[in-house]
Amino acid sequence: MADPISRTLIAFALLASLLLSSHASSDVPFIVSHKKASLNRLKSGAERVSVTIDIYNQGTSTAYDVSLSDDSWPSDAFEVITGKTSKSWERLDAGGILSHTFELEAKSKGLFAGEPAVIKFRVPTKAALQEAYSTPILPLDVLADRPPEKKFEWAKRLLAKYGSLISVVSIIVLFVYLVASPSKSSTKGSKKKR
Repeated sequence: MADPISRTLIAFALLASLLLSSHASSDVPFIVSHKKASLNRLKSGAERVSVTIDIYNQGTSTAYDVSLSDDSWPSDAFEVITGKTSKSWERLDAGGILSHTFELEAKSKGLFAGEPAVIKFRVPTKAALQEAYSTPILPLDVLADRPPEKKFEWAKRLLAKYGSLISVVSIIVLFVYLVASPSKSSTKGSKKKR
């Protein structure tokens, strides 16, 4: 059974595809945006959040004065390290894609669920700015306690998977070494004969 977040994302995707098919016949831009975030724990113990927002124009005409604003990161919980949480572009052609990335550093521990980013754009046939929203991100467990990394976990998995094969190969290598190398007794005897 799917969890509520997955069902919400699936419903959103179905709604977006329905809207995409209904707007495909008209001559307007159709903006679809995807927001993703990933956590990166630094050796110092700090945790950084890398946020990428991709904006797609799935419509049949150009969107002008495109602006992105992602104000869902509270300043008391996150500090902007690189980039900005907002950006503007002159245009987004039909079938085009724009991408924006910024990085934050977490100040406090806890579960954080970000809101969708807001994309505003202008359509030549309408005076008012149009709005579109990105997908929301899944909740991030910022600065969560994680078990220490197991450095030789890969060796254990390798032995568990191929342990018998490794044993057979090592026995064969030992056998070949013993058969192919001259014995000490035969080398002593050959030295005495000379």
